[in-house]
Order: sequence, then C-alpha cells, then structure tokens
Amino acid sequence: MNFDEILDKRIEEERSRTMPKCNWCWSCSECHTALVEHMVDQGAQRIGTGPEIARPSGSGLSHFIDHTLLKPDATRAQIVELCQEAREYNFASVCVNPTWVPEVVELLKGSEVLACTVIGFPLGASTTATKAAETREAVATGAQEIDMVINIGRLKSGEYDAVRDDIAAVVQAAAPARVKVIIETCYLSDEEKIKACILSMEARAHFVKTSTGFGSGGATPDDVALMRRVVGPTMGVKASGGIRGYDTARAMIEAGASRLGASASVAIVTGDGKKSGEGY
Repeated sequence: MNFDEILDKRIEEERSRTMPKCNWCWSCSECHTALVEHMVDQGAQRIGTGPEIARPSGSGLSHFIDHTLLKPDATRAQIVELCQEAREYNFASVCVNPTWVPEVVELLKGSEVLACTVIGFPLGASTTATKAAETREAVATGAQEIDMVINIGRLKSGEYDAVRDDIAAVVQAAAPARVKVIIETCYLSDEEKIKACILSMEARAHFVKTSTGFGSGGATPDDVALMRRVVGPTMGVKASGGIRGYDTARAMIEAGASRLGASASVAIVTGDGKKSGEGY
C-alpha cells in the first residue's frame, strides 16, 4: 500500500469516527493530528514537515474541493446535478451564487458537504454595508461558508483601512460561518497580494483565496506559495480559477493550498476528460 492509499484509508477511518469542524481543510491541527497519529502508528519516531503535510490523490483529493457553479445562466437542474455529484464524491462544499443557497442546503441535507456562497461577486466593488447585508441573508438561509471578494480598487489605491474594514464586516456578519477572502491575484502585484493577505489576517478571516475565476487569470502555484508563506499554517489558502485536471490540482496542493475551487471537480478526481468543463 503506497502513501496515497494509506492516506485515503486514514481519511475514511477518521471520517467514520468524527467530522472535523474544518471539513478536512488539511491546514488545521485536527487534520494534521490525524495524519501524524497514523505515521506514529506505523512506527515513525520523528516527522519532518512544512506547513502543509497532506499530499493526497485519488478519492482523497475530493475533500479539498469546493464543487462550484457560478455561471449567471446556471439552471435549477444544473444545481441539482451539482449537489448530486458533491454527495457522490464527498466534496468539501458546493459553491453557488446566493440565490441558490436555500436549494443547495435542502439538497445536501444528511451529507457532510457544506453549502458555500459568494459575496460581492465577482467585482468586489459593492459597498461594505451591501456585502454585510448579503452575507447575513446568505447565512440565515443556511450558508456555512462565505467566499467574499475584496474591494480591489481600494486596495490598489492604498486605502488599506477601508479594505480591512470591508473584510471584517463580512466576517462579523458571517459568524459562525467561515469566510474566504478572494484577493483576485491576477490584478495585483506581489506586494499587493502580500498586503491583501495581511489585511485578511487582521480582519480574522479564515481563508485567503486566489481568484473569482472571472478575472483575467486564475490560480498559479507561485501565487498559492506566496499566500501560504504570508499566512503561515494558521489560515486556509484556496486556489481557484483554471483548475481543470488532477495534475494542476495536485500542483496547487503541493504549493500550499488547503482548498480548491473548481467546476471540473469530477474530472479532477476521476480523470474523466469529458467532465472537464469550462470556466471556473
């Protein structure tokens, strides 16, 4: 049995006993403890690791993925199919536009898959009050995770207090739901990416996320690695935008991602090119 098979087996064993609050983010102490315990059980006396110790493949990869459909023309039938796939493959969450949250919550009942939605999407340029109100409504209808877009123009203008306050307002409105902060890396310099991550930490968000999938570019391993270096092991890092195959997904995880956003989720975990999809 190779390492990936051992890891997949360990995931199933742990999930059968208890579901971590993070839904297997692979960034927090609960996830790391499960893996380290296994290594010790197998005879390890010392373990060397960086911030990200999990390197899954196959079915284990599904626990990293937010199964996503954010197209403006998404239909109810597509949302139903999305949730069916998420239940079948046990993805981390289903991520949809806010209008579909009630349906997703109902369709995911009895499963471990979380309901996730987006706020201020995809531009990030709505007012803070609007983002907070949108967040409160989403959580009231059952959203368990919130992916918000920062005010990109304010960040690039150097108005850092406004950006931090914008994020903090969503974090406060979302509680107890977790918040992922989309910094839209394609529009930012490395210095701006670093600043966005620091502001997200200061605002007590739970993840930083690369992209909306609607910008001029998506996730890159270099950006993921940079974001991981800034936030360390205390926050999640979500890679999204352009992740359509296993090799790309694994590269993002190797770079430090603890969550992936993808519409080609089934293709990623099964290798089925027919399910590769387009867009996000």
